[in-house]
Amino acid sequence: MTRPVLQMRNITKTFPGVTALSDVNLSVRAGEIHAVCGENGAGKSTLMKVLSGVHEHGSYEGEIHFEGEPVAFKDIRASERRGIVIIHQELALIPYLSIAENIFLGNEQTSHGLIDWNATLHRASKLLKRVGLHEKPQTPVADLGVGKQQLVEIAKALAKEVKLLILDEPTAALNDEDSGKLLDLILELRDQGIACIIISHKLGEIRTIADSVTILRDGRTIETLTVRENPGSEPQLSEDRIIRGMVGRDLDHRFPDRTPYAGEDAGEIAFAVDGWSVRHPVDHHRTVVDDVSLTVRRGEIVGIAGLMGAGRTELAMSVFGRSYGRCTGGKVSVGGRDVTTRTVPHAVAAGIAYVTEDRKQYGLNLIDSINRNISLASLPKMRRRGVVDEHHERSVAERYRKSMNIKAPTVFEQVGRLSGGNQQKVVLSKWIHADPEVLILDEPTRGIDVGAKYEIYTVIDKLAAQGKAVLFISSELPELLGMCDRIYTMAEGRLTGEVTRAEATQEVLMRHMTMNRS
Repeated sequence: MTRPVLQMRNITKTFPGVTALSDVNLSVRAGEIHAVCGENGAGKSTLMKVLSGVHEHGSYEGEIHFEGEPVAFKDIRASERRGIVIIHQELALIPYLSIAENIFLGNEQTSHGLIDWNATLHRASKLLKRVGLHEKPQTPVADLGVGKQQLVEIAKALAKEVKLLILDEPTAALNDEDSGKLLDLILELRDQGIACIIISHKLGEIRTIADSVTILRDGRTIETLTVRENPGSEPQLSEDRIIRGMVGRDLDHRFPDRTPYAGEDAGEIAFAVDGWSVRHPVDHHRTVVDDVSLTVRRGEIVGIAGLMGAGRTELAMSVFGRSYGRCTGGKVSVGGRDVTTRTVPHAVAAGIAYVTEDRKQYGLNLIDSINRNISLASLPKMRRRGVVDEHHERSVAERYRKSMNIKAPTVFEQVGRLSGGNQQKVVLSKWIHADPEVLILDEPTRGIDVGAKYEIYTVIDKLAAQGKAVLFISSELPELLGMCDRIYTMAEGRLTGEVTRAEATQEVLMRHMTMNRS
């Protein structure tokens, strides 16, 4: 048995009114990939912040041993000096600096006291190639999508002398192809003797690469399980066994049974996009959405599948108030009538809601409360004599806190303190209360555990059963197959196929998603 490179013993961490961790133990062997699993709010990210010095020594109880020695990190730079590097779920990049500048921020490549730009760009290029990102090192991070920004974060971590790499939901923003490349990279690091801790809600990933898994529930260590006896051998641990440890029960079905809408207007086209074309916001000669036409009927859940860069998010954002790029043609109709979506208020007034893939930047005000966030999209409904009726606002938020099972002590809790799954429930509550006719969901379950996913799937299914038209964008093909009535595929900004639920398989979708532009 390989010696432990890391031991965390009896870690307890409290915040005002909340015990986030209680006597948690974690042991990671040298050259091991060790997964940490649990539902949102189980304490996974908090434990990693304790390990990396984000929560400094003295702010928690318990002890940490690294490479056989007790350690007490006062900040993240102290842990990095020992070779512990963490990639947080929340991206820590400066958008208006270049990729190279972000990679070496705080770790500058210098010569005679000055930054050596040739060395910086050369080394950045090698790191970008290693993580499979083909952008130029001089490219501003602001020009990248969230998936590519995650790859920059990984390159940034690899630029440091790492002995223990912590990855918090590293593939949450990536499609299957790019996730596979990253997982291969993690396996290469393991073969080089680097220990890795990976937090992921994608249980298939854990079975693919992890050697062991520690399960947390409600801030406590439940168990540590062996995934495979030897590196490279077949996994012995099933996804169902991991789920049982996470939620404390069996989860027999991953997706709710579809209840078809049966209203008088069932089958009518509720949402249509016709001939929609959009150019890149910076490079106006580059078309990112090219002559896209699609429809969604009342009570229907329609998916959009595509690889990174296919144009799915660009399509959704441009339709929703021209929030992305420059629209060069096309029209949008809701309920059979053409509507104006030149601004976000126009789109909302037309009955369109958009749940963004990046809830932290675009979906929520993280420093404000649950009740304020839920009311943001429907303030006119909260108005009384020209001002917001705070009692009504609070009662609405309380109703959604209970019906959506948002885990928070009160509706005055700051949204930034909630787990990812609960934050996503707040975003959905905000738009559900706005009562849209069309709901565009862009990666609605990204970074969310299986239990919370099922709850969100149930909410989506109920909305469709009420006659809402749902457009569902996801990088997880099993999710699209389990939830959607029809699925469109996109590649290089164009629609490449339309597949019914009965015809859809992962192989069929991938074939359409990889079609070359004609």
